[in-house]
Order: sequence, then C-alpha cells, then structure tokens
Amino acid sequence: MGSFYFFWLSPKYTVPILIYHEIGYEKGSFFVSPENFAKQMEYIKKNGYEVITLDELVKCTKDKKLLKKNKVVITFDDGYKDNFQYAYPILKGFGYPGTIFLISDFIGKKFTGEGKEFMSWDEVVAMSKNGISFGGHTKNHFYLGDVKDEAVSFDQIAGSKKAIEEKIGMPVDYFCYPSGGFNNRVKELVAQAGYKGACTTNRGFADFNQDVYELKRIKVTNADGNKPFSFWMKLSGYYNVLRKEKRGY
Repeated sequence: MGSFYFFWLSPKYTVPILIYHEIGYEKGSFFVSPENFAKQMEYIKKNGYEVITLDELVKCTKDKKLLKKNKVVITFDDGYKDNFQYAYPILKGFGYPGTIFLISDFIGKKFTGEGKEFMSWDEVVAMSKNGISFGGHTKNHFYLGDVKDEAVSFDQIAGSKKAIEEKIGMPVDYFCYPSGGFNNRVKELVAQAGYKGACTTNRGFADFNQDVYELKRIKVTNADGNKPFSFWMKLSGYYNVLRKEKRGY
C-alpha cells in the first residue's frame, strides 16, 4: 500500500505558493494576525523548509528542473499598509523573500468606509531594496475573467506594470489575476505586456503548476497559526490534490 501511494502521489507534488492578504487585526476572511504570521514563519524555519522567490520557481519550472520537496513561495495580494507594518519586519527577521502584488492606483490611498489602507510608494520602494519583489495586480482590481474590451484589459494589465516599474526602478515580472479570474486570451495579454508568469487563486485546470501563467496558490488563514497539521498540509506540496478544480472565471 505504501508503494502505491508513493508512485501515485509523488508525481503530483507542486511547490506550494502561499497567498496572504492582510497581516493585521482587522478581522475578516483574509486576515492573519501578526502573531500568527510570525508563528507560521517560525514553523517554516523549524521544519526545514526553504523560502524561495517566485522568480526562482518560475525559472525552474520553465527549465523543467526538479526542486527538492522542501521549498515554499510566499506571496501577498493588494498591497495593504499592514504588509509593510507587520509582515515586512517579520520576513526581514527570518531573511525570507516575498512577492507583493500591487493594485497600482490604490497605492497611497485609504478607503475609510471599508477600513482599507494601502502602503505608500515610499514604503514600496523601501521594501523593494530589501528582499521584497513586487508584481502587478491591475490598476484598480479590475476583474479579467470575462474580457469584453481587450484594450481596457490590456491597459489594466500593462499599466500596473508600468506604474510600479517607474516608482521602484526595477523590472516587474509577475502578475496576479484579481479574484483569480482569467481565460486564455487574458493569459496572452499578460504575456504581451511583458510579464514572465502569473498567479491565480486556486483557479485553472493546468496540472501541477506547469503553466507559469496560471500558477495556483494556497490561501493561508489566521487559524493556520494555531493548527500545525493544517499548515503542514498546505506546505506539503500535495494540498492541491485535495482541492476541487475551479474554472478560470
């Protein structure tokens, strides 16, 4: 039985790409407290995982290079100010790289009615010089799942890249589809804009993250900070095997 599971399960391994949003105290489905985020990063360290960059993962995928089964990638969506306040010092303390996908038109803004505040461009620049890379997430969280106007969609995709690059003075090579929504034409537009790859949520039908323009990620919750088995499963490389496939939009 053990050999059956080895030969069936082993080829299904994918390097886990973790997805976070808010690292703070505004409770919601996407928040993780700084304390639990620190616990999760400590768990990664104590259990022998190596945090690699999204760029390293994509390069190895394109080169068909097998990675040891102890790698993990850390990503954040949207660019909330608490990423700078809380997540960044913790990552820096552990020496971990990460990628933050920015909604470029929201940077420096605060939406008081929603209680959402985004980091400033000065904060983005400071992080970009210290192990954090940035990716595009459209200009204003534009949903790309059902493209009706390709010119508008391309402006959202390419405009985000251009705005971030102008501010940080570095290439912006990766994109993230808002709400995970995409289709084949959107993937083509992302490539045309000059991105080397793109992340979804858990959407898409490409197996084992072999298509670098629809990389599935794993949502980490606040509860994972107090549930070692749950977090271990998400780091195992086999978590996607347990999840139901979802169409791109």
